[in-house]
Amino acid sequence: MNRLQKLNAFDTRAFFWCNGYGQHAPVMTGSRWVSRLGDGGLYLVLGLTLALWEPEDGRAFLLAGVLAYAIELPLYLVLKNTIRRDRPCHRLQGFHAAIEPSDKFSFPSGHTAAAFVFAMLLAQFYPSLMVPGFILALLIGGSRVLLGVHYPTDIAAGALLGIASSLLALGLWEWL
Repeated sequence: MNRLQKLNAFDTRAFFWCNGYGQHAPVMTGSRWVSRLGDGGLYLVLGLTLALWEPEDGRAFLLAGVLAYAIELPLYLVLKNTIRRDRPCHRLQGFHAAIEPSDKFSFPSGHTAAAFVFAMLLAQFYPSLMVPGFILALLIGGSRVLLGVHYPTDIAAGALLGIASSLLALGLWEWL
């Protein structure tokens, strides 16, 4: 068994382990709600709200966010459509996701990438919100595994993509 096969086998075991704890109705309901927070609308509403009503850093937060998402989204799409990893609900016999995924491929998790972009921006512009921002990002990523549409490594890759995109955008923001 080569390294990629070993990683895939580990990832599948970790996926089933997570789903062994997540199939209870309250966990599924909570996971659906948390996952919806990562759909993108919340980030836009909060960014616009801060830009309009927070005079010190709100506008910079919004503009840096636009830059960060302009970096993250194309990278996410290139990775997802190049790697083309099937979602666990499409690959694993007898397993059904709790939600219908928006596309066919799982790697990396776009919800997680976007959540970590937002968490990194909060950490930069509003340090007092850093811990809640990262907790929310982790919960969004975890919810995607519990809902059966991502493997744990999809979440890790999404987190890395979001963090890297944010760091690049923040560096460019400071330079501009």
